[in-house]
Amino acid sequence: MSTILEIKDLHVTVEDTEILKGVNLSIPAGEIHAIMGPNGSGKSTLSNAIMGHPNYKITGGDILFKGESILGWSTDERARKGLFLCFQYPTAIPGVTVTNFLRNVLKNVRGKDVPVREFRAEVKEAMEKLQMDQNFMARYVNDGFSGGEKKRNEILQMSLMKPGLAILDEVDSGLDIDALRIIAENIQSQSNADRSMLVITHYQRILNYLSLDRVHIFMDGRVQTSGGPELAEKLEQEGYDWVGKATAGGGA
Repeated sequence: MSTILEIKDLHVTVEDTEILKGVNLSIPAGEIHAIMGPNGSGKSTLSNAIMGHPNYKITGGDILFKGESILGWSTDERARKGLFLCFQYPTAIPGVTVTNFLRNVLKNVRGKDVPVREFRAEVKEAMEKLQMDQNFMARYVNDGFSGGEKKRNEILQMSLMKPGLAILDEVDSGLDIDALRIIAENIQSQSNADRSMLVITHYQRILNYLSLDRVHIFMDGRVQTSGGPELAEKLEQEGYDWVGKATAGGGA
């Protein structure tokens, strides 16, 4: 099985403070992995570093996508080559409609304009799965959107871009029960043998809807322990206190 994402001894600083302190992580093709950890452990820093955010300085290690180092790639190049980040706090873009935004995104990702009829058909199908009103396309991107609408818009983008690796940073935050189910089921439906997903979350609830392969527990800027879906259940029941004791003792 080929590896989609491989992170080797990654060190990242933000404003001269080291946040990631030697992250090692490997995600095979077709697998769904989750990262869980307390606030401030470095989860979102990892997602931003993978996407090449300029405020996150990589001081050591490497990030490989499909076997190729991406450290020299710009953020837009990473997106064009199949990396996608669902933002924890999506930015509003007043004056830019969802339609124009998505058409521009697809043009950049696919390297050519998408015919109008084809674009409308793709968008309609994706929106129906997310139970989104078609009037949504005329609104300005994330401007005045509810939390659930913002997250639906992010997953809509993922549906159209079809990335090789989708990083979902707390996509479940701020969602009611119905919205959580719809978004989680849509994420699961987009999983296939060629696409991997990394779900960053505080809670087990979204993971219950996913065919999860692996859970990684993040603490103090690194992966402290990894295991199957049962790790998420253990965190839900016991919190994080046991993690430090287990790693100090040499096992989970």
